[in-house]
Amino acid sequence: MKRKSSWLWFLTCLFTACFVLLSTSAHQLLAPESPATRLGRSDTATGLTDQVTFDNYSLILKGQRVFIHSGEFHTFRLPVPSLWPDILQKVKAAGLNAVSVYTHMGLINPAPGVVDFDSFRALQPLYDAARAAGIWIVLRPGTLPFSHYINAETTAGGIAHWATSQVAGELRTNASDWRAAWQAYIQGIIDVTAPNQITHGGPVIGGYFEYLCAGLDSTDNEYSQNPITRAEYFADLEAVYKDPSSGIVVPLTYNDPGQGRNFINGTGAVDLYGLDSYPQGFDCSNPTVWQPVTTNYHQYHAEVNPSQPWYFPEFQGGSFDAWGPTAPGYAPCRVLTGPDFQSVFNLQLWASNAKLINYYMFYGGTSWGGIPFPGVYTSYDYGASLTESRELTTKFDEIKRQGLFLRSSPEFYKTDWIADSSTGLAVSTNSAAFVTFLRNPDSQAGFYIVRQTDSTSTLNITFKATVTTPSGPLQVPIVASSIALSGRESKMILTSYAFGSSRLLYSTAQVFFSGTIDGRDILFLHGAETQEHEVALTLTGTPNPLNQSSQVVFTQNATGLGPGETIVSFLAGIEGLVTVWDSDTQLVLYADSETAATFWTPAIALPESASDPLANYWSLGTNETVLVGGPYLVRNASIQGTTLALRGDLKNDVRLTVVAPRNISSITWNGESVSGDFAGMQDANASLPTAIGGFVGQLQTSSGLTGISVPKLEGWKFMDSLPEVGTRMFDDSDWVVADNTTTNSPFKPLYGDGRVLYGCDYGFCENTVLWRGHFMATGAEKSVNLSINGGEAFAASVSTNNRNNVDETDEKFIFPEGALVVGRDNVITVVQDNMGLDESGSTADNTKSPRGVRGFELFSGNFTTWKVQGKIGGYLNFPDKVRGILNEGGLFGERQGWHLPGFDTSNWPTRDLMEGLPDSKAGVGFFVTTFNLTIPQGSDVPMSLTFQEPSGQPYRAFLFVNGWMMGKRVANLGPQSKFIVHEGILDYNGVNTVAVALWSMTPGVPITPDLQLTIDNVYDGGVGGIVTDNPPWSNVGRT
Repeated sequence: MKRKSSWLWFLTCLFTACFVLLSTSAHQLLAPESPATRLGRSDTATGLTDQVTFDNYSLILKGQRVFIHSGEFHTFRLPVPSLWPDILQKVKAAGLNAVSVYTHMGLINPAPGVVDFDSFRALQPLYDAARAAGIWIVLRPGTLPFSHYINAETTAGGIAHWATSQVAGELRTNASDWRAAWQAYIQGIIDVTAPNQITHGGPVIGGYFEYLCAGLDSTDNEYSQNPITRAEYFADLEAVYKDPSSGIVVPLTYNDPGQGRNFINGTGAVDLYGLDSYPQGFDCSNPTVWQPVTTNYHQYHAEVNPSQPWYFPEFQGGSFDAWGPTAPGYAPCRVLTGPDFQSVFNLQLWASNAKLINYYMFYGGTSWGGIPFPGVYTSYDYGASLTESRELTTKFDEIKRQGLFLRSSPEFYKTDWIADSSTGLAVSTNSAAFVTFLRNPDSQAGFYIVRQTDSTSTLNITFKATVTTPSGPLQVPIVASSIALSGRESKMILTSYAFGSSRLLYSTAQVFFSGTIDGRDILFLHGAETQEHEVALTLTGTPNPLNQSSQVVFTQNATGLGPGETIVSFLAGIEGLVTVWDSDTQLVLYADSETAATFWTPAIALPESASDPLANYWSLGTNETVLVGGPYLVRNASIQGTTLALRGDLKNDVRLTVVAPRNISSITWNGESVSGDFAGMQDANASLPTAIGGFVGQLQTSSGLTGISVPKLEGWKFMDSLPEVGTRMFDDSDWVVADNTTTNSPFKPLYGDGRVLYGCDYGFCENTVLWRGHFMATGAEKSVNLSINGGEAFAASVSTNNRNNVDETDEKFIFPEGALVVGRDNVITVVQDNMGLDESGSTADNTKSPRGVRGFELFSGNFTTWKVQGKIGGYLNFPDKVRGILNEGGLFGERQGWHLPGFDTSNWPTRDLMEGLPDSKAGVGFFVTTFNLTIPQGSDVPMSLTFQEPSGQPYRAFLFVNGWMMGKRVANLGPQSKFIVHEGILDYNGVNTVAVALWSMTPGVPITPDLQLTIDNVYDGGVGGIVTDNPPWSNVGRT
């Protein structure tokens, strides 16, 4: 990977355990392949289970061929476990069948030997929610033994901070002390996950372990297969995990960020090789400027591991964004990797015959507290398909169109790559169209994937294509004038494609859904409104009366077609849903692509499978579904007798369109009856999508949602939070004496007297750290030279006794006249903002970042004592076990717990936040206010705390909401001014506390922070059952 030159980006090395959740059922989309079918096929597995195998085509689970279609979701970036079902339900609604989930060693294993799976660190709620949603989980707990490293733009790449300071050996190697350090963490993961494995009757089928290694670019593999010592080391790792006593029974995989051909064969080779790819990189500044598609994916796969399925453990689903006044923010990232990117680049993966794909990220979330590494700010929105506020985007729509096609198309799970335009496939009448041909070897279904030859082109092109069909070669379309690509767009031309028991001859229209409902074969096609499209098929059954659109043309007895085959042409200009054919055996629908994206196909568990906890898994658990059009989101559906119960969300009043089994006589939406017209009713009108199982009605948002409002933030209370510089007499006797003379960091002090002043070495690695250097003044002292390290975009304040000098750079600080007291103890106080620890790079142990004072020197004189204080309690004794080790820093107000709900500020003076610090001085002050919220149940109301003043003012703000540090605002750097705060952090029906630790950087410069609570959207529905877990203030453990 590469990123913008102004902010360094390092590729990293991972070795990750991956666990997959799935289910079993007799109701399968394709029957398990028989032993006879499997003869001659090169199945590959670990030898420890027959539940997970694979051949050269795809993964095979319990004998069922599966296309893994997954999105990345980090639960620690959404610290409200009762909201995890919301993400998983949206993943399922998009047609995906899995999520990939990192776990964070630094959060779960905050101190040596301490493993904490409480609160948002828990795994069991994730497993339970995934089982309920019918989503498989790829769990990636980090590397072993360059272990527990996840990269993910998080501090130290996810390695526990204590390990970066206390382990002398090189991290992510087989150093004995590092091996001892990760034992408790990895055993904790195993202990929680083992009871959920499928071999124990649970939904987890096991794990595959993923290595990912890279240096500064794709050619520098930090942990390649050479020299042989590295390969032997990998072999040792594999032996550990394949030992029967480990309980791990699934394949080990490798994720190669460059086409390095590592660990495919030879010593240390893994079971399944994979490649990751971020073709647009990480600079969103010019979102309409593309890099072209990678054209050698298939060739590379054929060369390096043709006996295995083609696997992409990470493919670009967005981009992170860096600090800086020129940083574009995430809106351009969502354009750079938007629906047109997904159309062209995702289908390029399909064209390479990839059958396991994970998009990083599908939901990015929030890097709250001390989670980020220095290169990124609080928001980890990532420009993903779901916004940070959990809302759907046009990217979600495109993923859904792709995902429901894949879910509907089991023939596509097993295809041979035949040829493409670069290898002699001459099927297009226009060389500007590039075509790849895949074919199912059993059914002969054909898949022609088309893009522009210049994949970056924005020109509109047209062409015809000669395709192979059961009726022989046909140049299509036959009736329509051409196939069109409108700029950056890819399409799939289908031949001999099955929908239910029917099979179409060809289609230049795209398939949104195919399958069966109530025994009828259903085909739902879509296409761009401005283009012509065409399908040829045999229409069967007794047709129901239908008012046919004049923009749909039927042609029979066309040259090249067989008996009974009909061409259906869709003229340009079709908007909305059109019923093409409605009979007792078939239903064919067509819509423009935007309308198609308003439809949903929720999986419905059969009543007889109610006792099966895994009944909600598509293909292995159920194939029953209905078509539902109109709502913003359909979360799930169930059928009890003759009632179809739908649950979901509305953004506006909408028309509800349903295709369901014919015996359905009533429909409920979120528990309320929906009136409308059912098929078969005497007064049913022509607007029904079908005369069998059709329904139309109206869904209206609740009237109670129209008046939702939030209060203005006012009534702020204020207290100085930097008493360490208010007087020379501040008592730091309880602070830790910083007198180490050695460090395990490879980055040694630059100068000084031999003492090492690195916060992590004293247990203070997170957020703000304070240093106090004592010296006896003689009067000869004129200045001090300090080198302060806090990571990219950090800040530091330096003060002598009661005078401040604020700067964000390392330099010589001149003592102002009269600042020192001769013959007395004088103190230099350094306030340092730790922006997180670096991720791995080309330097060994880069994560052992030297955060603190790297150099100190008096001119002249010597320091007598250095003291240090960070978050209260250090690694082991921090009092807030719910919010965890990364939530707080060492500011006086944080140590006292001023940010926590329930702290008594009644005796504090009132001062508006917009007034800044008194007398426009530099320093740190705490502002606290409370407010009530009353948000109706049965709603989802995303909210943000937004700084509304113009950017550029010289201040930093640490934003606490009910005790959780939900944002770091760097006003003079940017770009973030809006901070998403979810329900569960906010109490939507109770009292809320907002605290702002305001750090004014420049004396004499007024700052006017204007922080307000804002409503981003209002949705009728929501996942429901949101639980707050915001422990109030207590003096236990705080000083």
